[in-house]
Amino acid sequence: MKFIEGRRVLTEGELQANSITRYHVTKFYREQITNSGYYDQLKYIVEPSFEEFESPGNLDTSGEHDNTVVPGLQHKYAQTGLLLVTDRCASYCRYCFRKRIVGKDSDEIAIDFAQIARYVGGHPEMTNVLLSGGDPFVLSTGKLDEILDHLLPIPHLDSIRFGTKAIVYQPKRFEDPALPALFRRIHQAGKVAVIVTHFDHIGEISVDAERNIRSLRAQGVQFLNQSVLLAKVNDEPEILAATFAKCHQMGVRPYYLFQGRPVKGASHFQVPLRRGLEIAHGINQRVSGIQKTFKYIMSHYTGKIEILDLGADGRLYMRYHQNKDPKKIGKIFSRPHREGACWLDDLPEG
Repeated sequence: MKFIEGRRVLTEGELQANSITRYHVTKFYREQITNSGYYDQLKYIVEPSFEEFESPGNLDTSGEHDNTVVPGLQHKYAQTGLLLVTDRCASYCRYCFRKRIVGKDSDEIAIDFAQIARYVGGHPEMTNVLLSGGDPFVLSTGKLDEILDHLLPIPHLDSIRFGTKAIVYQPKRFEDPALPALFRRIHQAGKVAVIVTHFDHIGEISVDAERNIRSLRAQGVQFLNQSVLLAKVNDEPEILAATFAKCHQMGVRPYYLFQGRPVKGASHFQVPLRRGLEIAHGINQRVSGIQKTFKYIMSHYTGKIEILDLGADGRLYMRYHQNKDPKKIGKIFSRPHREGACWLDDLPEG
């Protein structure tokens, strides 16, 4: 197998033992990053590295297994259902937090959408469903329509979200002439269609992606963006500020900047929390008021934690943006900071 640092001969068993995902990238993305002027940073997103062998961690950092209520459906936060509709992506990100699923024939993928619809229908507190995976846009538009057949009749759902990096890897997918009718169906059912894009770096924003986003926005689709803070890739405030400013220009609202997770085979992408705060503050110093729309988030087992600041008292201040217990949402809490800490579990209690 070819790695950034050179070739290495490996057995299938060694790849599985180290949670090394096979190399898989679209021709479009290879050309995009090669011509972007940022290849030395962007190569780490898709090209395997020897560092993956020395990256400890686990394969379910946010408790997805524990929050699965029906095969393929997670219900961690009251208002949101997370639907895993496929275990495939257009390209495989090296920092993926779902390495246990992606590129494999996973039994965590939704199969019985009628059963899922019964669960959602019985939980009126659930107002939105997020289609994820894998990447829902590797599925045909016909297959996505079949999934919507089960979701759109549910009256208390007010939005359908699609989490995707396909707009980066394969923007031509969004030129499918059948897609406008799919989004029209969502609107006619009285719901909002939201695409959550995944631009990690301004070098990933292609002319094709921008054109297709503008076209879909004209059809009423809303866009949000989430990025992951990645060592060697985008751990500079200038890069992320430029990325978020460009997203705003296209009508895509920066939504989350995720702290990298301690995933086995990918924890070498983590940036220390102190540096992450410097970057988050540095972004806000470089963008206009209306562009300050992202939250710096740690998607922890206990909930989505917004990382706020490092106090003069040496404590890291945080608050729950989302939590299974509604009473904890919005509550500020702190822990003593430990130099080099990258995750809540790296910080001592007290």
